Amino acid sequence: VFLVTAILIKLDSPGPVFFKQVPGGQWGTTFGCYKFRSMYIDAEARKQALMSQNEASGPVFKMKNDPRITRVGKYIRKFSVDELPQLINVLKGEMSLVGPRPPVPKEVAEYQYDELGRLNAVPGITGLQQVSGRSDLDFKRWVELDLQYIAEQSFWKDVAILLRTVPAVVLGKGAY
Repeated sequence: VFLVTAILIKLDSPGPVFFKQVPGGQWGTTFGCYKFRSMYIDAEARKQALMSQNEASGPVFKMKNDPRITRVGKYIRKFSVDELPQLINVLKGEMSLVGPRPPVPKEVAEYQYDELGRLNAVPGITGLQQVSGRSDLDFKRWVELDLQYIAEQSFWKDVAILLRTVPAVVLGKGAY
């Protein structure tokens, strides 16, 4: 999967295969989070021009038909293949398989006091938000689900979320 994805990314658009983001981890610590590149290399520079089209609430930016996403990127995002390199972060102890998604510092800077509670857990590749609607949920609901996860965190809850992740990824609903 890694090799095929890397080849498709290289054939689809110029630039590196991997994208390194610097999100916040537990208690706001930062780390290099790896993903397969799903956007054109000038995506960050183009983001400001698209801010008026943001379809997400709160400090996050989401667009269903984001023009910065490559052709291959649409598929690897829909089926979460772009997230697979984060297994490296799990092995390094920077992330967990299950937990709140790691936010970027710019988003954290805009958090309200009660939203900072999302940072009280090791970030995960999947979590309650991902199996409960993904990007179709508003930011307030993301926070509620993350805080619920943190309050109820257990081995068996993690197993249940991992099992629910499989159909969420296969169906690709709410992913963009």
